[in-house]
Amino acid sequence: MNAPLPTEVTAAPVAPLTLLNREQAILEFNRRVLRQAERADVPLLERLRYLCIVSSNLDEFFEVRFADMLDAAREPERLVSHAEVERVGRAAHALIDEQYAVFNERIMPALQLERIVIVNHAERDEAQRQWVARYFEREVRPLLIPVGLDPAHPFPQVANKSLHFIARLSGKDAFGRASRIAIVKVPRVLPRVIKLPRELSGGKQAFVLLTSVIRAHLEDLFGGRKVESFAQFRVTRDSDLEVDEEEIANLRHALRSGLTTRHFGRAVRLEVVSTCPVELSDFLLEQFDLPAAALYRVNGPVNLVRLNELIDQTDVTDSPELRFTPHEPVWPATLPRTKSIFDQLRKGDVLLHHPFEAFDPVVSFLREAVEDPDVLAIKQTIYRTGSQSVLMDLLIEAARRGKEVLAVVELKARFDEEANINWAERLEAVGAQVVYGIVGYKTHAKLLMVTRREPGGSGGKLRRYAHLSTGNYNPKTARFYTDLGYLTCDRDLTADADMVFRQLASLGKVRTPRKMLLAPFNMHSRMLEHLAQVEAAARKGKPARLVVKINALTDAELIDGILRAARAGAKVDLIVRGACMLPPDLPGVSDGVVVRSIVGRFLEHSRICYFRWGDTDAEEALYLSSADWMSRNMFRRIEVAWPVNDPALRQRVIDEALQPYLHDTLDAWQLGPDGHSTRISDHGISAQQALMRHFGTSPTHFG
Repeated sequence: MNAPLPTEVTAAPVAPLTLLNREQAILEFNRRVLRQAERADVPLLERLRYLCIVSSNLDEFFEVRFADMLDAAREPERLVSHAEVERVGRAAHALIDEQYAVFNERIMPALQLERIVIVNHAERDEAQRQWVARYFEREVRPLLIPVGLDPAHPFPQVANKSLHFIARLSGKDAFGRASRIAIVKVPRVLPRVIKLPRELSGGKQAFVLLTSVIRAHLEDLFGGRKVESFAQFRVTRDSDLEVDEEEIANLRHALRSGLTTRHFGRAVRLEVVSTCPVELSDFLLEQFDLPAAALYRVNGPVNLVRLNELIDQTDVTDSPELRFTPHEPVWPATLPRTKSIFDQLRKGDVLLHHPFEAFDPVVSFLREAVEDPDVLAIKQTIYRTGSQSVLMDLLIEAARRGKEVLAVVELKARFDEEANINWAERLEAVGAQVVYGIVGYKTHAKLLMVTRREPGGSGGKLRRYAHLSTGNYNPKTARFYTDLGYLTCDRDLTADADMVFRQLASLGKVRTPRKMLLAPFNMHSRMLEHLAQVEAAARKGKPARLVVKINALTDAELIDGILRAARAGAKVDLIVRGACMLPPDLPGVSDGVVVRSIVGRFLEHSRICYFRWGDTDAEEALYLSSADWMSRNMFRRIEVAWPVNDPALRQRVIDEALQPYLHDTLDAWQLGPDGHSTRISDHGISAQQALMRHFGTSPTHFG
């Protein structure tokens, strides 16, 4: 990672810096994901999946980021201007229009060439219509409750992201009244994509959408009346769970209660099909108290996320090239399966590189701890584990066996609150000690620690073992998120981990960590110190290098530190998957700062910080971390970073998790000073593909 010796740089006046808009940076990331759906070298069904991912990401964007932006614009201080809100809104409209253009003009024609079709009502032949009619009567009609609107039937509660039809009816109802508007909810419990039987598909794989089934029989729901016009619609609501943690006695109970009202927060977006009559869309905007700018007319299915069901139901037996080649993570060569993981850690630390290496060793580490009678205590942070989790099952079994179990459950992990509350209650039921972190701070650190009585001596001695991670305790997502795990029994690191757990449980003051950096205490300041060291080295003409791989860069002080180092002559490379507010390559401000983003088969998720400020090994530092370079991570979360001091492991991180991404020419995008990204090339090297080959797994289909 050494850079050539720079020449001495004299400080020059710096032009004022305007940071890029965070919300537009998030939309720009999603535009990069959308471009994956246009790549001819990506398998077709995976291209459709990228479209679904964009829809899912945009749902969360509106539920959280854009909702927060609207709140800030309403504050008396006007933290966000209405002009900014309008700019972001226009950018969101443009992105969604692009998304549906890709769906209609690229993906659907390509699927048809592969004889995979979605058959709408007008295209169905008589046999298909009869099958759909029977399906409707058997599976759908019993679950539909059309609501005609009148003073006794006001506009119904419409939950966040639930799909509905609105219909305008002719004639009079059964009571002789001219109620004109009716609402029909599309049941969430039914599949949105239904595969037609082979004998009705004409040699193709034919699907019908649930909305098409309902649309074909909509008039049947209103006996004796005609449907003059109709449309699908869906409303997106502010879904950030807000509780006043200073005013409540039990956070778990408060959040459990809040989950029931989350689905009915303030509306922020209304989606309708492009054919929706203006009369109906205006009526809906009025009902949801939304301005015209919040209306999104889409040329296709409302909620493309549910087309994941089509991908999952498509048979690719005869066309395996339609999907990525199956990827099976390998067991780490440095960790023989047949030996005790505790025994191996006493010989040295172990680095795990997911998803190229399997997550199974982490599960095995915990299972061995549960089954080992010499293990006395297990402590773990729980952020996102999912509703089913082998790790949580093992913690419950450990408590049943009488081991001391401490679980630090983050109840406010967005959209995982209910699953985490359920796990907390199950753990408490078997005697585990459960705490919920610190009021006002999310516990985002990924720590698992085991205390074991080692044989020998008078009664043996206690030794700690730990697993630290850049971001995963979910075996499912560990298969498609890139993360780095670290297994160790290093006395200082494990003592630091124990200190973090004691602080989270006791709330008391603790000593300064020996090796770890801990947010909100010393992580931000230490990163600034290292940036200053790199800057000072560059000014002296010494080797000065900075490489940071993170998911988001939005903290103004860290951005300033990066720019100071770059202006002094340091070589700076930033690999930022998502939102980046630093505008690179601005003359006199950010010359030479390179910001790239990797969008490939796997979701880049590892956080790595590399600093060099001289010639010797003592003037180099590499940290793995759970934290992005955002103010919220540095000051409003419990986060950890830890140094990789073992020379071989440090070099391995550089060789596997930094260098390949700096040389990627296939999946890499480079950020420009205006906040827009440009794909570096449409051929060449994919870092992720190279890593799959390196670890001996099957390469991806493309590249």
